[in-house]
Amino acid sequence: MEDKTQTKVLLVDDEPNILVALEFLLKNEGYQVRKSLNGIEALKAMEQYIPDILVLDVMMPGMDGFEVAQKVRALPQYNNTRIIFLTAKGTQADRFKGYSNGAEVYLTKPFDNDEFISTINEVVEFG
Repeated sequence: MEDKTQTKVLLVDDEPNILVALEFLLKNEGYQVRKSLNGIEALKAMEQYIPDILVLDVMMPGMDGFEVAQKVRALPQYNNTRIIFLTAKGTQADRFKGYSNGAEVYLTKPFDNDEFISTINEVVEFG
């Protein structure tokens, strides 16, 4: 993938405070960031803004993160979008569902800021 300043990240979480925190961390690293409060809003935003990285919560109203990932993986224009789940749902079954729906990484909340940033950096660097 390109360098950080060209890398577009779409954050999707129904918790505004988490979105603000993640946006702050990513912008400090030089990433371009957009935010959505739910899966439906995210898919609509992706029609105009094709992210390199999609950071998804699982538990959201309307459409959960697994459904969003399924829809993204079904559309060829998003073949290069990397999916990272960041969620409180941390069981083995949840992780399996995340990876089977096309996730590159599955992180659980609460998360460590440094771990989150290093994960994003690794996905950018190694795809």
